[in-house]
Amino acid sequence: MPVNTEKRTRVLAIANQKGGVGKTTTAINLGTALAAIGERVLLIDLDPQGNASTGLGVPKKQRASSLYDVIVDQRPIGDTAVSTAVPGLWLLPSDPDLSGVEIELAQAERRSYRLRDALDGLDQDNPPYDYILIDCPPSLNLLTVNSMSAADAVLVPLQCEFFALEGLSQLMRTIDLVRGSLNPKLSLQGIVLTMFDKRNALSGHVERDVRSHFGHLVYDTVIPRNVRVSEAPSFGKPALIYDMKCSGSQAYIKLAKELVARERARKAQVAA
Repeated sequence: MPVNTEKRTRVLAIANQKGGVGKTTTAINLGTALAAIGERVLLIDLDPQGNASTGLGVPKKQRASSLYDVIVDQRPIGDTAVSTAVPGLWLLPSDPDLSGVEIELAQAERRSYRLRDALDGLDQDNPPYDYILIDCPPSLNLLTVNSMSAADAVLVPLQCEFFALEGLSQLMRTIDLVRGSLNPKLSLQGIVLTMFDKRNALSGHVERDVRSHFGHLVYDTVIPRNVRVSEAPSFGKPALIYDMKCSGSQAYIKLAKELVARERARKAQVAA
């Protein structure tokens, strides 16, 4: 029986093995922007630091259950995901105990597929989400492998600086490894240029290099360096709630619309 591509949830791992590139910021604000334009979104906080959970205003004391319970105890996602202050955006919160998952699951069966198995437990005929965004830790470990085993594609935030290009090449090798051994369908969804500073010649140079090498895989939307976006997490709010009119918030709304347009084009191509 053919898969109903109109109903199927799109699972995107937001990943970069280099830290400080705007990965969690992108996960929070892209998820918020997608919800704002009418999509149903689940954000999975896969980082033991729990920054995405904190940035969405869900403090640790309100995380009665977490992704740890899903990965280790195989608790259903429906029993663990919580609503956020953003209508249409749900969160599967993180827990510091996730840092010990590699050791706890050392001998477990399907240790690399725990998250995929949990997502497969969602209603496939009437899925509760249009998009699932996975905020990955900035390292290659069992959690990151779980995210890429479960994802349809990887969305890469890339800071506009020289060393970010080295991190991108490492990530591409990781995607190839996971595709070859765990998830043959895994693809590169696209690259989002973040922290772009038009006053800095290096930002423009990095943008030209990335676009010349990856072409259409680089999103047209560029996320600028923006103080209001940086301030928002300290208030437990996405930038779009903290200051919707700032340039960073407007860029994430534009990015969400571009992502949805690309997804519709992809589905049309698959159906053709």
